[in-house]
Amino acid sequence: MVQDAISLAPHPPPLMKTHLLRYFVALAEERHFGRAAQRLCITQPPLSMALKTLEQDLGASLMDRDAKNVRLTPAGEAFLVEARKVLAQLQHAADVVRGVAEGMQGRLDVGITGSMVYRQVPDFCRAFRAERPLVEVCLHEMSTREQLQAIASGQIDCGFLNIASPPDGLQTLSIGEEPFVCCLPATHALAQQPDIDLRELARDTFVMFAREVAPANYDNVIACLQQAGIHPHTRHAARQWLTVMALVSAEQGVALVPSCMQRVGMNGVVFVPLRGPQQAMTPAVMAWRADQPAALLQAFIERVRAMASTAVKGGRG
Repeated sequence: MVQDAISLAPHPPPLMKTHLLRYFVALAEERHFGRAAQRLCITQPPLSMALKTLEQDLGASLMDRDAKNVRLTPAGEAFLVEARKVLAQLQHAADVVRGVAEGMQGRLDVGITGSMVYRQVPDFCRAFRAERPLVEVCLHEMSTREQLQAIASGQIDCGFLNIASPPDGLQTLSIGEEPFVCCLPATHALAQQPDIDLRELARDTFVMFAREVAPANYDNVIACLQQAGIHPHTRHAARQWLTVMALVSAEQGVALVPSCMQRVGMNGVVFVPLRGPQQAMTPAVMAWRADQPAALLQAFIERVRAMASTAVKGGRG
C-alpha cells in the first residue's frame, strides 16, 4: 500500500532555467516570434524550442499560435504574471548582491562608548547614511573592553573606543584626542574659578571610572593626578561617564571627565579647565579587525578618515 501511495504522488515540477522564463515573457509581450527573437538577440528556432520545453514541463499549453499570430491561453496569462514575479525577484537579488559587494548596501554594526555619543560619531553615521541610503548603521553601546572582544569575535564590524594602542589583530584610526576637565558639584568652593590647578583638589574625594571598563581612561586620569602629587581618595567606581557626573552632581566627590561630556547639560555640575602642567588627554579611535575589511566597512573607514582629518585641521578634538 505504501508503494502504491508513492507511485500515485504527483511529481514535483522540474527546476526551470531562467532563460526559458525570459524567452516566454519576451514572446508574450511581443506576441510575435520574429520580434521576440530580435529582442532577445537569438534566432527563432531556440525560441520555439524554449516554448515547447516550458509547455512540456508545465503540462499545459501556454500559447496558441499560427503563422502570423501568437495568443496567450488562460494558462499562459497566469504563467506570465508568475514569470514576471520570478524574474523581478531574481533581478532584486542580483541588485542586492551587487550593492553589498560594492559597499552600497548592507548593514554595519558599530560599537560606541558612552562618551562617543557626544563626539563626532553621530556625525560620521549621518554623513555615511546620506551617501549610502541603503546602508543600515546600527550602534551598540559597549565599554572599551567589550568592544575589543566584540570586534575580535566578529560580533560588531568596528568600534569607537578609548585605547592608546591597539592589541594584536586590530587596526585603528585616530579621531582626535580630547582634554580632561574638572567636573565639580555646583556648590564646590572652586566651581566659579576660570581654571583649576589639580593640587587644589588634593583633599577632595574623586569619583573614578572603573579601570576594567576603560583602562586607558583610568590610567590617564591616575597619571594626571600623580603628576600633580595627588594620590586620590576614591569612594565610587562608575561604569559610565554619565554615572560619574551624576555622582558628582549628588556631591559624592569630584572627577576628571572628557571635555565632550559638557554637552550633556546635566544640572548640578560645573566644568572647569585644568591649569598648569597637569593636562591629560583621552584618546579616541575607530578600531576594526586587521584582516581585509569588506567593501562596506572600508567605505565607512574612509568616510570617518576624511571627516576626522577635516575636524583636526579645523581645531576640533
